[in-house]
Amino acid sequence: MYVVTGGAGFIGSNLLAALEERGDGELVVCDRLRSNDKWRNVAKRELREIVPPEHLFPFLDANAKRIRIVFHMGAVSSTTETDADKIVENNFNLTCRLFGWCAEHKVRLIYASSAATYGDGSHGFDDDFGVTPLSLLQPLNAYGWSKHLFDRRLARHVSRGGAMPPQWAGLKFFNVYGPNEYHKGAQQSVVSHIFPNAEAGGPAHLFKSHNPNYADGGQMRDFIWVGDVVDVMIWLFDHPDVNGLFNLGSGRARSFYDLAASVYRALGREPFVKYVDTPLPIRDKYQYFTEANMGRLRAAGYDRQFTPLEQGVGEYVTRYLATPDRYR
Repeated sequence: MYVVTGGAGFIGSNLLAALEERGDGELVVCDRLRSNDKWRNVAKRELREIVPPEHLFPFLDANAKRIRIVFHMGAVSSTTETDADKIVENNFNLTCRLFGWCAEHKVRLIYASSAATYGDGSHGFDDDFGVTPLSLLQPLNAYGWSKHLFDRRLARHVSRGGAMPPQWAGLKFFNVYGPNEYHKGAQQSVVSHIFPNAEAGGPAHLFKSHNPNYADGGQMRDFIWVGDVVDVMIWLFDHPDVNGLFNLGSGRARSFYDLAASVYRALGREPFVKYVDTPLPIRDKYQYFTEANMGRLRAAGYDRQFTPLEQGVGEYVTRYLATPDRYR
């Protein structure tokens, strides 16, 4: 049995599709579907059960001997969420409790951290799991801070020789794009936001730069195709001796203009971009550059190449966004 918290979400539902293709275990989702079309993310999957979060631990207790691994993807993931109590309860307290359960019951755990833990990047993007290096990072929003809070607690726990699951791995996701993200609203990837305008022949709207070191549209992110993210998680499952906190990006920063141009070219169109002011509420928290140092994951043995931006965007557009059925 595989348990995927947040399994009806973006990354979680793509992971479920890959696990189903393996065909060697029952799939259990812990999530809330609510009233939008989020249910479509899992509509093609054969699921044993969909467990609401408030029933997660009774379910785990009742099935402890059957669970092979927990993939903990569930979280309040909006970087603009302002209810810090809600974020702490869902992203920190629940994760601490789940980690303790996995350690007690000897169940493997792979959990979602975030590149938002790096803040403005002034201390680099190295996934050093030491207590002191982690203490230097300063996330810019409550979401990033909540993920960082758990990473720091886990680092201290490891340094003190605390009880651990038989395998544990945290993944600092960078800018992931791909199918099944449509329920995320404003938090969807830029690819998903640009596509409708590009398909209609209109312009992509990108933020102007308010930093003299970057041109308009020259702000850079480490964009990673969701298929690569899933491949890494499956690889970790197949290598139970690998433990640690790892960056998960492509390892190469690209500009937002490059991203937008890739959408238009996937549709056979010339890029068409208009620039708008970055909203004041996020202007002072805006990241102009992120790039994952992938050395630690490579050193752990992961040797597959990551999908180039143009290829990943092209696949997303032609296989999903531009088709009658955009769900995986």
